[in-house]
Amino acid sequence: MHCHSFPVPLTILLALVTISYARGWLHLQKAFPQIVSFRHMAFFLSGIVFIWIAVGSPLAVLDHELLSVHMLQHLLLMAVAPPLILLGRPFVSLLHGIPHRIVQSIVAPFLRWTPVRQVGRIISHPVFCWLASTLTLVGWHLPSVFALGLHSAPWHEIQHASFLLAGFLFWWPVIEPWPSGSRSPNWSVPFYLFVATLPCDALSAFLTFCDRVVYPSYQLASPPFQVSALQDQEWAGVLMWVCVTFIYMVPALVLTVRILSPEAPRDLMAFGSKTVGNQSLDTARIEVR
Repeated sequence: MHCHSFPVPLTILLALVTISYARGWLHLQKAFPQIVSFRHMAFFLSGIVFIWIAVGSPLAVLDHELLSVHMLQHLLLMAVAPPLILLGRPFVSLLHGIPHRIVQSIVAPFLRWTPVRQVGRIISHPVFCWLASTLTLVGWHLPSVFALGLHSAPWHEIQHASFLLAGFLFWWPVIEPWPSGSRSPNWSVPFYLFVATLPCDALSAFLTFCDRVVYPSYQLASPPFQVSALQDQEWAGVLMWVCVTFIYMVPALVLTVRILSPEAPRDLMAFGSKTVGNQSLDTARIEVR
C-alpha cells in the first residue's frame, strides 16, 4: 500500500486559483451581478474540489491498488471537474481577480497575439477536441502506457494533467465559455456527445467482458477490500460505462429539447456559459479582444 502525503503544491495552486476567482467574482458582483452569479461560483468551486479529490485525497493512493478507483479518478478529471469549472465562467472572473497590471501588461497582449488566436481556433475546434480526448483516453489505457503511469511518479502526474486538459478540451465545444463567443445550439453538439460515448463504450465493454486481467500490476497489488483483480476490472468497466453514458447523454438530451424549442432560453441546461447581455459581457472582457 502506498503511503499518502498531503499534496502541498497542488493544494496551494488550487487555493490560489480559487482566491483569484473569488476576488474577481466579488468585483463583478458590484457592477454586473448577472454575469457571474452565485450559481456559477458554486459550479466552479465544485469543479476545483473534484480535482483535489481525484488527485490530492487518499483516493489518489488507492488507484495503485484498484482499477475501479483509477477509473473514478479518470471520470472526475475528464468528465466531472472540467464541465463544472467551465460552467462557472472562469475566464471572466479570473481576469477580474488577477491584479490589473498583470492583465494589461501580460495577459491581454498574450491573448491578442495572432499565433495564440490561431492556435486557439485550432484547439477549440470540435474535431480537434474529440480527437484529443479520445486519443488521451485510449492511449493511457494501453497496457504498456498504463504501466508507465502506474510505476513512474512523474508520468503519473503527466497522466493526471493530460486527463484534465483533455477534459477541458472535450467540454469546450459543448459549453462554449467566453472567449468562444455565443452561438445558438445546433444538432452538431448532441451528435458530438453521442460520438464521444463510442470509444468510452468500447473500452468499458472490453474491461467488463474480458476474461483476463488486462493490467497485471493489479494482480500483484494488495487491495484494501476482498476483491479479485478480475472483479475489480469488471467494476471499473461498468463504472465507466454507466457514468459516461449518463454524463454525456443528459446534456445531449437537454440540448436536443432546447433546439426543438426555439422559445426556450439558449443557456446550456439553463445555466451555461453564454452571454447575458453583450454590453455587460464586453465590459467584463477587460478589453482583451
